[in-house]
This record gives sequence, C-alpha cells and structure tokens, in this order.
Amino acid sequence: MSSLVQKYNVAGPRYTSYPTVPYWEEAAFTKQAWENSVIKAFKESNSTEGISLYIHLPFCEAMCTFCGCNKRITVNHNVELPYLKYVLKEWSLYLALLDEAPVISELHLGGGTPTFFSPENLKILIDGIFKHAVQPDDAALSFEGHPNNTTREHLQTLHDLGFNRVSYGVQDFNLEVQKAIHRVQPFENVQSATFNAREIGYSSVSHDLIYGLPFQKKEHVIHTIEQTIALKPDRIAFYSYAFVPWIKGNGQRGFSQENLPSPVEKREQYELGKQMLEDAGYIEIGMDHFALASDELNIAMVTKKLHRNFMGYSSSSTQAMIGLGVSSISDSWYGFAQNVKNITAYKKLLDQDQIPVYRGHLLNEEDLIIRKHILNLMCQFETSWEQNGRLYFTELPDVLIDLKEMEADGLLVLESNSIIVPEKGRAFVRNICMAFDLRLKRKKPDTQLFSMTI
Repeated sequence: MSSLVQKYNVAGPRYTSYPTVPYWEEAAFTKQAWENSVIKAFKESNSTEGISLYIHLPFCEAMCTFCGCNKRITVNHNVELPYLKYVLKEWSLYLALLDEAPVISELHLGGGTPTFFSPENLKILIDGIFKHAVQPDDAALSFEGHPNNTTREHLQTLHDLGFNRVSYGVQDFNLEVQKAIHRVQPFENVQSATFNAREIGYSSVSHDLIYGLPFQKKEHVIHTIEQTIALKPDRIAFYSYAFVPWIKGNGQRGFSQENLPSPVEKREQYELGKQMLEDAGYIEIGMDHFALASDELNIAMVTKKLHRNFMGYSSSSTQAMIGLGVSSISDSWYGFAQNVKNITAYKKLLDQDQIPVYRGHLLNEEDLIIRKHILNLMCQFETSWEQNGRLYFTELPDVLIDLKEMEADGLLVLESNSIIVPEKGRAFVRNICMAFDLRLKRKKPDTQLFSMTI
C-alpha cells in the first residue's frame, strides 16, 4: 500500500462539486441565469423531493487552525440578531422567485460555530425560515455543534423546532494536538454533549474526527477512536487534514510542514482508524464517512440512494440546494452560485434587494454527465454508461484509457460499460474521479489549488 500511496498522492479535488470551484466559468455566469436555474429546479422537484437548505453562521469566539471554513472571529454576541435578519432577508428574495411554498426536506446549520448563537436567536431564525415554507414530518434538520458551548438549552430548543441530528467537531482527544490546532476540549465535554442529545431525543449524533493533524501520532488516533467508540455515535466522519496555507492564510501557519505526519504515516493512521471503526460495527460510507448498519446513510448506500453535495453525504437526493448566509454555495443541479464572503458586502447587496451571489457556474451537457459519473463513484464506488446513450460522452474512451494503469494496480475493475471500485481502491477514489475531470485535464493549474489526495 505504501508504494501506491507514494504513486498516487497528488494534489486533487475533493469533488463536493463538478466542475470544481477553480474551474467555474465565472465570465459566462449571470445572476439572472442563476435565478432561472433555481426556478427550473424548483418546479421539477418541489412536489416530489423538496429542496435542501444550508445556512452559514460564520461567527466563532476563537480561531481553530485546522479549519478551512469562512469565519469571523469575535466575542461580541451583539452581532447575532442583525446577521440573522439579513439571512432571512436573503431567504425572502429566494421565496419571491418561487410560485409556491418550498418543501424543505433537509436543512443544515453550518459555520463557523452555529452554537455561537443563543438558543433564542436560533429559534428566531428557524421560525423565520419556516414561516413561508413546508416542514415535512420526516425532514432531516441538523446542525454542527461545538462540544464546549453546545448547551442543553441549545439542544432542547432546536429539537423542539424539529432538529433530529447533531454533529460534533471532535478532531482528536490528545492535548498536544488540540493545542496545536487551537481546539482544546476535554473528553468530558464531548461526552456530556453526546449524552444530552440522546436524552433529549436526537435520532442521530455524529462525531467529526481528523487524521494527519500536526503532532498527531498513531497512538493518538488509537486513543481518539477508542474514546469515540465508547460514546457510540451513529455516524463518524474521519477526515484527512487538508494543509492548504496558501489558500487559508495565517490560520494554518501556526506550525510547519515538518510537524505533520508523512503521507505514508497519514495513510497508516487512516487504515488503523478504519479497521478499529469496522471492528466496532461501523460501515464505510463513500469517502471519509462511517455509520452504523442501522443508520440512514448506510441504508441509502445499500439502496443506491446516497447523495453528496456541499453539505457532505446525505440520504436525501434533493435536486436543489439553496445556501443562505455569507460565503454559502447553492446548487440548482444546473448551476452553482456562491455568496460574497465579506459580511459588509453581503449586507450591502441585500440592502439593495439583490441575492448576494458574486460568482458561479452554469453546467453544460458534458458537465452534467461527468458530474453524475463522479457522484456515482463518490457515493456508490461504481458507475456505468450505455454506448452512445445514458451517461456516455465524447471523451469517455480517452478517460477509460487513462484508467488502465489504475486497473493494473488493482484500484478498479473496468468492464464493458461500467467501473467498479473494490475495497483496495476506495482510498484512491479521488484519483479515479480525476480521470473523468475533463476541465482539470484541459487546463492544468500553474500553482497548487488542491490538498493532497491521500
């Protein structure tokens, strides 16, 4: 495995979208075209699957050096309510585009730190969202919680509003690692936040862990996985640390490259953690995710209904996802749009009654086909096509030629009209997807844009 890691450990996208953000054709993007794509997607899906909603709450009281999210560091909680009023203003502009009340099948609060906001203000936000929208009984409402500041009141208030899933950012339980990433949180805090959610009635509790962190060693991963298993979360995200200081700035420069595990050590950390999780009854779901057999994510993977978007893996296959808040990315299936990243600029555009997007991409026919192949590989570890028919595109034969070496290395199985990724190849699924990425092939980046694949 170490020789394969060395061979395939290259910079590559994580494919939360295709085309990836650096390859969006921003010059051809217009707000009007974006709004038209939202209307089209809404008409096609609202009465059947509904829509997804992502709300970005950017405030944090302290900087975590592992984080790549758009955030604003402050201890001033007076920023909460004014920001939420602008988020609701943005939602009202989207509602004005639609000819009926949207059915929100999935809603996620991300950040930043959503639990930076008081329970009272979060209630104002959610009540405002559903004032002119439909909340189905089986809607999947979730939020990201910080174990140090997610109170029982937060959990109870959101549960009363229909939230049934919570994800806690744990990362690692070793104190040296926690200090390096500026995220010190005792096991007792994680335990309390987990138990409180279960007692209140949350149907799914997730923990986010990261491997490849500065100063992290195998024994730290073992300890963290053991502590996590003891709490038995329903889902576990086991992410590779993306060291991209050239993108994220000083937030990832509190340590040097020498403080990070080598690519081979990093992969050993993952394989060790994966084995421990599988021995404890967790099943690998797509890339970086594990779930108990009874969890909806595993059921969705088995029934080939697993979906992936900017919010991560989901059992909901909604076609349209609207992102609200500063820096949020929306997906109409036919196009992507990202909001401005600066809070002042965000508010200024909303004061002018403009949906605050500043860039995006409208997918052409080739994009839509390749996007489906990449989604299939990321969610099902397989994809298929019909000659000159479903999911076939002009340059597919060239893509298949590029995959021959990976086939020789045992990372995939090429059949007459399909690809299957066996267990050995799952660690390299990003590399396999890169073979399909025609935009990346046609214009190789001059500088490093992406994190390493392994």
